[in-house]
Amino acid sequence: MWHFRLWEIQDVAVFLSIMLYMCHLAGAISIYSPQRSLIRSVQDDVIFSVNFTCSGIPNIQWTFMSGLVSRTIGAWQPGGYTNITEDYSSRVQAYDNGSMGLSDLRLQDGGFYVVTITESTGSSKDFGFVLKVNEVLYEDLQYLTVSFLALACLASLLMLTMWLLDKAYKKIMACKRRREMPENDVTELQIMNV
Repeated sequence: MWHFRLWEIQDVAVFLSIMLYMCHLAGAISIYSPQRSLIRSVQDDVIFSVNFTCSGIPNIQWTFMSGLVSRTIGAWQPGGYTNITEDYSSRVQAYDNGSMGLSDLRLQDGGFYVVTITESTGSSKDFGFVLKVNEVLYEDLQYLTVSFLALACLASLLMLTMWLLDKAYKKIMACKRRREMPENDVTELQIMNV
């Protein structure tokens, strides 16, 4: 006898598993940022720009990591609560799209920044940034200022020397002309007959 069944129980289980997985993927978290590596100078401001999609209202958390140090910067919900740690409270701006602004950068702010988006179902996704903070070398600016002043002094000394040499040259030429002239040269004027 032929038993013809369209669906076996195992087939139905596999089909349902695949469908549940596809439904889960449809609600999965995705995070995007146009720039993951940022370079700024001391005392500049930076915005870690992200866009995310997820189902429901997420919790957004930012963490700083450098070497062995890991610090939570803050956590918030779009349109809801905002909880920024005391170390960053005056320098962090939280945005509803998950982005974070950090102002008045310090050398110690250089490192890795991780945003974690967590859905109400418990699923989460991390996204990382690298921030390099360059020091503005005021010694270099002072060196340039001192060099400029030294060159300006040297230029003014050269101009003064040229002026003095010009004066000396004119005096020497005047003396030379006086020596070439006869001392008692009497010139007689003759009357011309017209």
